[in-house]
Amino acid sequence: MKKPRDRNREEEEEGGNQNGCISCCGRKKDAAKSKRKELGLSCMLNTEVGAVLAVIRRPQDPNTQYISLHDDHYDSAVQQSLKSLRALIFNPQQEWRTIDPSIYLSPFLDVIQSDDIPAAATGISLSAILKIVKFEIFDEKTPGAKDAMNSIVTGITGCRLEKTNQVSEESVMMKILQVLTGIMKHPASDLLTDQAVCTIVNTCFQVVQQSAGRGDLLQRNARFTMHELIQIIFSRLPDFEVNDDNSESDTEDADGNALDSGYGLRSAVDIFHFLCSLLNVVELVETEGTSYHTADEDVQLFALVLINSAIELSGDGIGKRPKLLRMVQDDLFHHLIHYGTSSSPLVLSMICSTVLNIYHFLRRFVRLQLEAFFSFVLLKNVALGSSMQLQEVGLEGMINFCRQSTFIIEAYANYDCDPPCRSLFEEVGKLLCKHSFPGSGPMTSIQIQAFEGLVILIHNIADHVDKEDDSTPSGPYPVEITEYKPFWMEMPKEDLEEWVEHIRLRKAQKRKILIASNHFNRDEKKGLEYLMLSQLVSDPPDPKCFAFFFRHTPGLDKMMIGEYLGNPDDFHIQVLREYTQTFEFSGMVLDSALRRYLETFRLPGESQKIQRILEAFSDRFYDQQSLEMFASKDTVLILCYSLIMLNTDQHNPQVKRKMTEEEFIKNNRAINGGKDLPREYLSELFHSISTHEITVFGQSGSVEMSPSRWIELMNRSKKVQPFILCDFDRRIGRDMFACIAGPSIAALSAFFEHADEDELLHECIDGLISMARIAQYGLEDTLDELVASFCKFTTLLNPYATAEETLFAFSHDMKPRMATLAVFTIANHFGDSIRGGWRNIVDCLLKLKRLKILPQSVTEFDITSSSADAPGHSKSESSVMSSNHDHKCSKRPGTSILSRFSHFVSLESIEESVSLGMSEYEQNQKIIKQCQIGNIFSNSSSLPDESLLNLGRSMIFAAGGKGQKFSTPVEEEETVGFCWDLIVAIALANIHRFQAFWPYFHDFLLGVAQFPLFSPIPFAEKAIVGLFKVCLRLLSSCQVERIPEENLFKSINLMWKLDKEILDTCCEFIIQSVSNIINEYPANLQTQLGWKSVLHLLSVCGRHPETYDQSVEALIKLMSDATHVSRTNYAYCIDCAFGFVALKNSPLEKNLKILDLLSNSVTLLIQWYKNACSEPGNSYSTTSSASVSSLEDYSKGPNFGLNLFIKLGEALRKTSLARREEIRNRAIIALRKSFLLAEELELTSTNCINCFNLVIFAMVDDLHEKMLEYSRRENSEREMRSMEGTLRIAMELLKDVYMQYLKQIAENPDFRTFWLGVLRRMDTCMKADLGTYGETLLKEVVPDLLRNMTAKMKEEEILVPNEGDDLWEITYIQIQWIAPSLKEEIFPEDEM
Repeated sequence: MKKPRDRNREEEEEGGNQNGCISCCGRKKDAAKSKRKELGLSCMLNTEVGAVLAVIRRPQDPNTQYISLHDDHYDSAVQQSLKSLRALIFNPQQEWRTIDPSIYLSPFLDVIQSDDIPAAATGISLSAILKIVKFEIFDEKTPGAKDAMNSIVTGITGCRLEKTNQVSEESVMMKILQVLTGIMKHPASDLLTDQAVCTIVNTCFQVVQQSAGRGDLLQRNARFTMHELIQIIFSRLPDFEVNDDNSESDTEDADGNALDSGYGLRSAVDIFHFLCSLLNVVELVETEGTSYHTADEDVQLFALVLINSAIELSGDGIGKRPKLLRMVQDDLFHHLIHYGTSSSPLVLSMICSTVLNIYHFLRRFVRLQLEAFFSFVLLKNVALGSSMQLQEVGLEGMINFCRQSTFIIEAYANYDCDPPCRSLFEEVGKLLCKHSFPGSGPMTSIQIQAFEGLVILIHNIADHVDKEDDSTPSGPYPVEITEYKPFWMEMPKEDLEEWVEHIRLRKAQKRKILIASNHFNRDEKKGLEYLMLSQLVSDPPDPKCFAFFFRHTPGLDKMMIGEYLGNPDDFHIQVLREYTQTFEFSGMVLDSALRRYLETFRLPGESQKIQRILEAFSDRFYDQQSLEMFASKDTVLILCYSLIMLNTDQHNPQVKRKMTEEEFIKNNRAINGGKDLPREYLSELFHSISTHEITVFGQSGSVEMSPSRWIELMNRSKKVQPFILCDFDRRIGRDMFACIAGPSIAALSAFFEHADEDELLHECIDGLISMARIAQYGLEDTLDELVASFCKFTTLLNPYATAEETLFAFSHDMKPRMATLAVFTIANHFGDSIRGGWRNIVDCLLKLKRLKILPQSVTEFDITSSSADAPGHSKSESSVMSSNHDHKCSKRPGTSILSRFSHFVSLESIEESVSLGMSEYEQNQKIIKQCQIGNIFSNSSSLPDESLLNLGRSMIFAAGGKGQKFSTPVEEEETVGFCWDLIVAIALANIHRFQAFWPYFHDFLLGVAQFPLFSPIPFAEKAIVGLFKVCLRLLSSCQVERIPEENLFKSINLMWKLDKEILDTCCEFIIQSVSNIINEYPANLQTQLGWKSVLHLLSVCGRHPETYDQSVEALIKLMSDATHVSRTNYAYCIDCAFGFVALKNSPLEKNLKILDLLSNSVTLLIQWYKNACSEPGNSYSTTSSASVSSLEDYSKGPNFGLNLFIKLGEALRKTSLARREEIRNRAIIALRKSFLLAEELELTSTNCINCFNLVIFAMVDDLHEKMLEYSRRENSEREMRSMEGTLRIAMELLKDVYMQYLKQIAENPDFRTFWLGVLRRMDTCMKADLGTYGETLLKEVVPDLLRNMTAKMKEEEILVPNEGDDLWEITYIQIQWIAPSLKEEIFPEDEM
């Protein structure tokens, strides 16, 4: 048994043997296959040779079977070579691929080039060569392949067709075309020389020309072949080696390539030059006995097709070959521009396609050429097209450029932002707007085409400006010029940010330059001053600034330019020199240069000015001439004068005898440094001037691309910065749209108004949305204009239509509904950029409300329940807001919006709606639902401050009736209420930034109050309700700042002060809100104004029986708890409490409770006083005796305790005059308690006296006066006695408080006066005259009071005999007067 390892080895050996057998078999198969191929080629060659020989031997006369004796030996050399080839065919010494191709090609080429060979034999020989080429018998590595390829070309192009007819000749020519194509497609075609390739193309074109009078098939084949050859050649252009391509000669750089590696750049240059020359082929046209030359349109079209192919296949390879590039820049573009202005629509279309291809691949090198093409071809044809067809073609060409993603931004950056250039983008945009603007009749195809182009242009900007992932800032608009920078200087695109700001600045400069030109045309001095004010001219002025301004600013008055340049002032002469330096005269003939120079201004009439101008021209022209024809600058100057005189002579109708050529030459003898100028040169000048007048006075008219203008353009193109390739920047895109925003909106609105087809309406909406997408980046005025324009199409703002007419138009026309949906869609997605447009949107919304086609969910708000929500989790204010509550659309909302409109357009036919069973109301509801009106307000939190302010302003003014017309009071109330619901919704949605917007809202409310014929009802009623809803939400959000609360209560106070009756009509809602504030959010009420307003409204609500209980309970709860009674609101609590106590017929127990709470509140004063004293750094005291001017001052300053205590005492003093005795007496008791507690306030002597004067003395005096008043009334004894009893209690209070604070009072220097005041009041009460009601009972009380008071004074050793103090004597005298019975008791004789 074998080991496993040995077995594996055996298997490997067997596998190796099998592989060897397989490879051996493969080699045998390859050899057999190669042998069969070689045999096949031999058979093919044998067949072709036999066929050629057979045709040669065939008699030319078909009736004869034998060849004539003469023909038997003709061209024996040709037959011999064919027979020799046949002998070699089946006995080759080696493979066909290694045999020199000339061996088997020469016999066939001899046949082709022979003069006497029949056409049939030539055709078969051509077929044989075609087979040899197609079968690739040889390749580029075969020996002799290069000579063979070039010999084929030589033989084919030297084909003789002497003995033939037209049919046979056409057949041979078609085979020639096939062979030429086969040669160029052959792998060895690289070995062809440049001359051979040019010969192939030339031969093919000759066939094209010769086929013009032959069959259509041959011509088609010839053109197709020519096209194929161009494609083959120029597809290789990127691979051509560029050895000496920078040389100026067209022949220097191609020799090496032609000898070594085949054809190359030289052939491409020659062929391209040949194609360009075809554009200038003319034909002689004879009509009615006259003949003229015109361009051969057929040849032009053919040439343009070939040029297009060459450019498409070469790509940017042409840009790397200076010779080809110069040809494109100069010859090709010159022809395209020349024939683009005077060709047929078909040729113009091909020209536009060619230029578009050049733009794609070579735009970096054709900046000025592209500008010229637009200026002299497209813009001219579209604006002033000689036919409708040319206008359409030019318009389509222009739109094709706009379809390119980068064209409009690059055109704007390269031309619009370059002051010397035309504003191509702006002109294109405005031209599209102009042609899309509908007229009075039906829309034309041009109008529709132009509008589609305008929409394409706007979409292009929007898609690049409004990119989802673009975080580029939009930047300021417009750009301000803050410093002088030369406006003609360009900046290379190295740093993108700097370059963007640079071109934006240049655009701003260009705009200012155009404004300056308007000023200049009216007043030269003002125009130049404006340049300096706009920072366009340096300080001191640079002559170059004015020179470039005159040279490159369109629309300037040419006469004024000429007068300025001819001025003898030194600075003007410097400007003239700089102005002349802007011209490029290289390569120009003198008359062409002079024409170009004098086109730009009007030559002044004064001879000295003319001389200065021509001297400057002569210097510039002489310096730029490469030919040494002129001896000096003086020669040029003299010749210029001579040309101007000749021009006047030849073209002035008043000159009868015209100067001849000989006379002109004679007049200019010896002007060139004493020598003559060449006669030919002068003759050329004479004929040029005679044929074409020089516009020496700068006449205006249509500007043509003259030869001189083209030469100058080419000269400038060598110095100007290349075409800048750039991508969109948001700032530039926004600036671009701003240039055409006004005309675009006008065109869009007018087109929408006149359009009827759904597709066109849909395009209008597409354009509208794209405009909004752009305008949201800093073009707020534009967006407002857009909104205003489309609001008028809703039919909702027609002031002359009735509600029924408006509703009918809205329900039966798709256009108003589309406009409505568009307007509210813009409000939803671009509301952050809307400013004044909110007014139109609000007006539309209110009209929908009045038409009653708003869903019920839009008009029902549930804000009261949301006021109790946790901060930051507010409920939506309507069900519409809660449904479909999407966040602010992303920066690219176009797709979703347009899809909605697509759905709208597809389903909104009335017939279809009816078929679905939808009523008119349901259709309207469906549209309004799509508008998502609620989201505007629920998502208002995402609006920036300025937009939010404008929205609020519009809502508030609308609620105030501005711009509104109400048919009934009910409609007014509903509308105002709806407005306030929305205002509240806005405020609640933005409660987090309340302080940022509400001060402005308050100003708007003040503005409403000043409206003429303003009626506060129902505005103020709805406002009070809404403002308290906002107040509850604001307080529930735990605002840290005090200012928002204060601002809101300012608005609340403003509203109820507009008409105080509002407090009566809204008392139930007010008390509910106020109670909620006091019960739920007292801790969040931080301002004096807030407490003042709340407690005042609480007091007012207490006046109404239906709200009294809730009001008084709220107050009692507030004061009972005392947690939220503070120095801030204490005074207002006292006022509110007094208001309740002073009410007639109010429950006694409530009043007594309030009085008790007031007396107990002194403990709060004591607590605040002690806390204030214990605070570090504070030295509060009650020593001040200053009076308090307002309630706000009570809680302020170091004497706040005294102030508040006096405030409390005064309230109780006033209450002591109440009609009900129980309340009066309880008030005095409360006052006694208050004074007892007030000892801890550490009142000084002065404060005590102030308290007596303001409270106790005033109370006693008032009660005494009241008692006397009742005593004078009839049947008022009971009231009088009741008041007398109260006065008795008050007197006892006086005694008690006096005795309590006697020590402090006695220390006061004014104690003597104070004591006299006490005695005077005792005397007044003692001697009160009650009239018929008898004596007062106070006589019994007063002596006791005096006894106690004097005893206390004696006890304190205050009332004692003392030298130098008359208090004892005064008291003695007063007691003797008041109560003589007490004299002995108080003043015993031993003390006297």
